Amino acid sequence: MELVSAIRELIAEHSGFRWMRERLLLQIFVALGGIIPVAAGAAGIFFGPDFVDATVGMAADSHFRYLSGLLLGLGLGFWSTIPRIEANGTRFRLLTFAVVIGGLGRLFSLAAIGLPSVGMLGALAMELGVTPLLCFWQWRISRKSSLTAPADRRIRPRQT
Repeated sequence: MELVSAIRELIAEHSGFRWMRERLLLQIFVALGGIIPVAAGAAGIFFGPDFVDATVGMAADSHFRYLSGLLLGLGLGFWSTIPRIEANGTRFRLLTFAVVIGGLGRLFSLAAIGLPSVGMLGALAMELGVTPLLCFWQWRISRKSSLTAPADRRIRPRQT
């Protein structure tokens, strides 16, 4: 009997370490993925439409810089989930929803106007592919944290 309980304890310990390793990998991927919207958003704010080699009027320039600010905010929002990524599911899903809606707008443009540049196709892949996959991964980590994390690292429901 003691052997069985020792094996169970070893398995539980290993599961916790695996969970922490997977959590760390997700944090790294979110940190790296966040570089794109933060850098592109900041560049769009400071360089305006010149950032994408476009010449537009004042109203379109203002709109471009505003949307670049939103992009920067999305990247910073994703970065804000990193420290306790397993506990930030609601924020992560809301940010993912905003990114996917933007990606659907870009997809509509592709259907209406035609094939965009390679950079825009890469952005589309991030918006409709990578970001939803990261969101699913975050959900898995969140779920595992309440099942397999060491007791002192488990997510506890708020007391109301």
